[in-house]
This record gives sequence, C-alpha cells and structure tokens, in this order.
Amino acid sequence: MDGELDRAEFQALRDTIRERGTRRVTVFWATTAFWATLLMAAIGLVAFAPTLGPRAGAFLTLVSLLPLAAGFEAVFALHVGVERIGRYLQVFYEGREPLPAWERTAMAIGPSLPKGQPDPLFSAMFAAAGVLNLAPALLSRRPALTLAALVAHGLFGLRLFRARRFAARQRGEDLGRFEQIRDGLGGARKGQEGSSSNRTAH
Repeated sequence: MDGELDRAEFQALRDTIRERGTRRVTVFWATTAFWATLLMAAIGLVAFAPTLGPRAGAFLTLVSLLPLAAGFEAVFALHVGVERIGRYLQVFYEGREPLPAWERTAMAIGPSLPKGQPDPLFSAMFAAAGVLNLAPALLSRRPALTLAALVAHGLFGLRLFRARRFAARQRGEDLGRFEQIRDGLGGARKGQEGSSSNRTAH
C-alpha cells in the first residue's frame, strides 16, 4: 500500500510542477497585456487631454505599476513553489528504481549551461516594463507625481533584484533543508524501531 501511495504522490507532484510551469507563462502574458493597455491609456491622456491629461497620466503610471508588481509576485510564487517541490522529489524520491531522476539531473546540468539561458522569473522583461511604465509620469511634468512614481518604481526594481538573487540560491538552500529533514526523520524512525525492539524483548 505504501508503494502505491508513494507512486501516487510522486505523480501528483510531477503534475503540479508541469501545471504551475505552464501557469507561470500564462500569468506573465496576461499581466503584460493588461499592463500595456493601462500604459497606452495613460500615454493617450497625457498626449490628447491638455487639461486633465498630464495629472491623470502621472496618476495612472502609479496605478499601472500595481498589476505589473502583482503579476511578478504571482510568477515568483509559482517559481518558488515549483522549485521547492522539485527539491522534495529529489531528496525523498529520486534514486528509487524505476523512478526517473529528472530533478537531480537538471540541478547537475544547471551550472554548466552558458549565459543567456531562459529566465524563469521573466525579471528582465518586468524590469523593462517598469522603465517604460515611467513614461506618462515623465511626460506629465508634475514634479510631485513624478517623484512618487520614481520612488515606487525604484522599490519595484529592488524587489526584482532581491527576488532574482533569492531564486539563484534557492535550489541549494532547499536541497540542504530537505536533506536535514530526511536525515532527522531517519534518525527518529531508527529510535522508534529500537524502542519497539526493547519493549518486545522485555
């Protein structure tokens, strides 16, 4: 029965990795499309509404940053979850025959890949979108709103940097944590087995 449960869990987690990987791309494209619509509306107000446009356009710059930041957080959360599940499978499942060793192989080949490999967080694209998102505020010539937009976008850029740095070291850190958990569980099981043997002997 345990073997059947193990295989069911392994398959369910592999399916989760696949589904979240697909959803991450979908969230990125949906976020980009929605953000681009808001940005064009803001630029249109600045360009074609002389009285209300500049102020409204600068305000919309801050508004359009919200879905951009929310979309990145969703992509980041999906990526972190996928990586964590992958490390769990690597530690607790891989090495058993005939289960595949995809996670172990992917982690081993990762450092040898050349620069320019795909960015799972789309951080460069989000950063470029953040820079473009400043256009309505800069065109509005409203110092206070422009300063607020610059601060908000600077915080967004800092978030991108910190998330990218975390993602770069997550695999190794999660692998170490799961190995500690596995070793601790192994020790606990041995202790329970020893106690059971002693009770049986007495």
